[in-house]
Amino acid sequence: MVRESVLSALGLCLLVTCSCADREQPKAKNAPSKGKVTLVTLDPGHYHAALVQKSMYEQVDPVVHVYAADGPDVRNYLNHIQRFNNRAEKPTAWQQEVHTADDFLEKMLAEKSGDVVVISGSNRKKAEYIKASIDSGLNVFCDKPMCIDGAGFKLLEEAFVTAEENGLLLYDIMTERFNVTCILQKLLVLNNELFGELQTGSVDNPAVVKESMHHFFKYVAGAPIKRPAWYFDTAQQGEGLVDVTTHLIDLVMWTCFPDQPIDCRKDIVMKHARRWPTMITRKQYEKVVRLPDFPDFLKGRLNDEGILPYYANGEMIYTLKGVCVKLSVSWNFEAPQGGGDTHHSLFRGSKANVIIRQGKEQDYRPQLYVEPVAGTSPDELAASLKKAVAELQSRYPGLKLKQEENCWQVLIPEKYRIGHEAHFRYVAERFLQYLAKGRLPEWEVPNMISKYYITTRALESAQR
Repeated sequence: MVRESVLSALGLCLLVTCSCADREQPKAKNAPSKGKVTLVTLDPGHYHAALVQKSMYEQVDPVVHVYAADGPDVRNYLNHIQRFNNRAEKPTAWQQEVHTADDFLEKMLAEKSGDVVVISGSNRKKAEYIKASIDSGLNVFCDKPMCIDGAGFKLLEEAFVTAEENGLLLYDIMTERFNVTCILQKLLVLNNELFGELQTGSVDNPAVVKESMHHFFKYVAGAPIKRPAWYFDTAQQGEGLVDVTTHLIDLVMWTCFPDQPIDCRKDIVMKHARRWPTMITRKQYEKVVRLPDFPDFLKGRLNDEGILPYYANGEMIYTLKGVCVKLSVSWNFEAPQGGGDTHHSLFRGSKANVIIRQGKEQDYRPQLYVEPVAGTSPDELAASLKKAVAELQSRYPGLKLKQEENCWQVLIPEKYRIGHEAHFRYVAERFLQYLAKGRLPEWEVPNMISKYYITTRALESAQR
């Protein structure tokens, strides 16, 4: 299987950039050419909207225009920004111009107060917001997922067509591309001498397996999370198959077929999908939403014990350019003591398997391992792995190897392990670079479309 093996680094000894400068979309007609970019935050209902502003950006005007209906969602967002502005270490200096109205979307489209619309809230409305913004000539920087069902996917496809016709950028926030364990896993998978050829696998033994575990109650920016009341309504938030799986799908394409456009209707075949609920009690709902009871729109879904079955969990198996991929996402209410969200990732090669593990044995910290496959001698693996790590040390000084019973662990210095919240800055900076150039890499748009094709087809299959 043909895979590109040359990648380049992007600053800070951490970020992998796109080797695709010669394959880009036509330059945007309205990319800001002078002055600073002005952000417009639309209906912020998810804390990711605030995380985009956890840092300041040289290219971005500190005045941000916020359009939303008055209520707890926008107030929670504004409280996050105020905390960032008031923190002791590297405080931000955002100035929020808040426009609250019942017809906030129409007001935003009429006033066009900025260059880029930031969307992170109710997933049910995102495709509508995206299309309306693009149709009005505004660039869009959107939290995942961009859509949660087939109808939303159709709107999204239409929005991408309009964006291309009008020279606009539409981009989703894929933070996991900036996770150092994911970056190093990708670099080792692309090392043919070490990894060999990516296997095709089968439904019973997939070539790529990614599993993630998440938790409804956690701490964000040092404070206990407060989720909106609608978060546990799958009609608004979407099911697990169409939410967190976007990151996993993106990482599979980004690792296996870097810089290559994926045709969703030729390169992808859905094989299997299923979903199951996490049971949410009233006390749990109260703890994370901070309301004393389930709202009326959820009460009709409670079981006989007054517990909410929330379809946050899902599994899918599909082929991508002939490679069999299995993805699963699970949600518990709260992590065990000392634990947190976890990520397991396996890529099978003809010479070695490259694996991320993040369980109790790893103290819930993502760790990277390489193990030989049948036919590869331990000595052969050791030699090629030592060579690969020596080459990576020029980019990541301090990388080391630790031999274990049946594999090797790649020891990653702590300085490269930036947290999930910090990743939002790097995605935003990447988007601003694209905005300044007025174009996205050629592969980004077809691969975004393919990502949401996979999620919505998996949901349809599981619901059948």
